[in-house]
Amino acid sequence: MKFAIFTFCSGFLAVLTHGEQFTNPVLWEDLADNDVFRVDDVYYYTASTMHYSPGAPILQSYDLVNWEYIGHAVPNLPWGNKYNLQGGNAYVKGIFASTMRYRASNKQFYWIGCIEYSRTYVYTSTSATNTWTPRSEINTCYYDCGLLIDDDDTMYVAYGNTQISVAQLSADGLGQVKTQVVYNTPSSIGTLEGSRMYKIKGVYYIFSTKPANGQYVLQSSSGPFGPYTIKELLLNLGSPIPGGGVPHQGSLVETQNGTWYYMAFVDSYPGGRMPVLAPITWGSDGFPVITLVSGAWGSSYNYPLAPRVLESYTGTDSFQGTSLGPQWEWNHNSDTTKFSVNNGLILNAATVTSDLYSACNTLTHRIIGPTSSGTIILDYSKMKDGDRAGLVLLRDTSAWIGVVNNRGTFRVSMWSGLTMTSTWGTASTGAEVKGVTISGGKVWLRIYADIHVGTGKQGTFYYSTDGSTFTALGSLTLNSAWNFFLGYRYGIFNFATKALGGSVAVISFTMDSPGSTTTGGTITQS
Repeated sequence: MKFAIFTFCSGFLAVLTHGEQFTNPVLWEDLADNDVFRVDDVYYYTASTMHYSPGAPILQSYDLVNWEYIGHAVPNLPWGNKYNLQGGNAYVKGIFASTMRYRASNKQFYWIGCIEYSRTYVYTSTSATNTWTPRSEINTCYYDCGLLIDDDDTMYVAYGNTQISVAQLSADGLGQVKTQVVYNTPSSIGTLEGSRMYKIKGVYYIFSTKPANGQYVLQSSSGPFGPYTIKELLLNLGSPIPGGGVPHQGSLVETQNGTWYYMAFVDSYPGGRMPVLAPITWGSDGFPVITLVSGAWGSSYNYPLAPRVLESYTGTDSFQGTSLGPQWEWNHNSDTTKFSVNNGLILNAATVTSDLYSACNTLTHRIIGPTSSGTIILDYSKMKDGDRAGLVLLRDTSAWIGVVNNRGTFRVSMWSGLTMTSTWGTASTGAEVKGVTISGGKVWLRIYADIHVGTGKQGTFYYSTDGSTFTALGSLTLNSAWNFFLGYRYGIFNFATKALGGSVAVISFTMDSPGSTTTGGTITQS
């Protein structure tokens, strides 16, 4: 039996259909390196964000399938001016493969992550949705780490690449008591990383990935420091996403009913790395076993629990209230003096540059796959000469559609050819593909993105002066290489090429449902 649920949430209309089974990916969004855990009947999920700010998004769920954004564990990225796009950039640095847990003894959530292979930072909060506070720095890099809070409340962190270590933390969880190598990966296996640590029925487990095609489990009955034995969980397993990579990395989680699930991710470029879920059973040797479908990770399984619909992040965000929703992240740290939210979003030009990759205050939103559209309504009447503002399809190969003010003449323009070097510097600032003069002070800008896995996928760029008839100005062939790690995002930008002082008002952003070509209106070709 299937049933549809209609609910209004914060201005969104959610139309969701549930049946006895869910379909993978559970979220067709770029949410890699997940750490998933349960507190009572609530499940929490955090993921890598690299250079985006705030970092380490937090999602919650009641059924492991339907998720909603509720906050971030790292309010900003305080690791140097490059994270502010000053004197450099932090592309593909920052937050990756961090860990988060709740500690019942002091009613604190902990987030722990190593930054730039240097040192580890600990943040805490009394609630997943409250402001998180930086609490300490640990001089050891807990690379790709996983936190375990043991039955006696001792905190351990498993971490490392090939050489897997376990650190014991101080009683408050803010310092290190000791660290010890517990496993050296043999050459027959190769690299292991992405550690998650668990204690299940008195046995310690370290859940580690062989990037990007395998998953192994270390097991110790002698304590957190081993010795550990190892067993392959999966290798070169078939993917539930057509054309996608092997499900790997991620987390084990137990439901309140005593069943177990594995949330992995699948390399699915150009969109990014998408979370997929499968049931776990336990073998007679105490190692986990994935429930397969025809020898592969299933494209669908029975729901772990009764489905519970949460707020949809498709629909229209009119930027109500005085703060951004938790689904938004800036490209690097924002200049808070150059934007405001007050029942609408005002973006003041924050940078004088001809390079969008160097422009501060580009506001980003993950793309929902496999296809969807993002549309903004932009009031450009207060732009200054030389300003550029609009909507970008953002990655290491990018294109944008926006408004350019040329000495008081406004032109809606599609620019392409924005590219990065292999070390994430700007290789090209791009050039105009096509444009047309407009007037009236308001324009609708739309990008349709096809993030099905594989090469040759397209993003198409549209504009409208009435919100009804949309004209295509051009397209971008999306880069499907994995090296940038993060997938494409929509980004809303405003920067100056001559002098600061201009601003734009973003009246709304609309994300349509997956599978749609547009969010309404008639399409024409320019």
